[in-house]
Amino acid sequence: MAPPSPTQLAWRGRIEAALRVVGPALDLLLAAGDRVSRAAGRDDDELDSLPPATVPPRRRVGPGSPGGER
Repeated sequence: MAPPSPTQLAWRGRIEAALRVVGPALDLLLAAGDRVSRAAGRDDDELDSLPPATVPPRRRVGPGSPGGER
């Protein structure tokens, strides 16, 4: 692998600096989202009361499959 060019190093520095600035705000956003999800208190009991999803049967595909042309 070739060493990065000066332009690539400059862009990497800019991106890393931007992430250092925005990082704390993203941490606060994640913490707030965690608190909101805990406050909403979605119980697993609600999921148990839902009907199971219906899954259509699988079709066989390949040589010798029923209904297929040979």
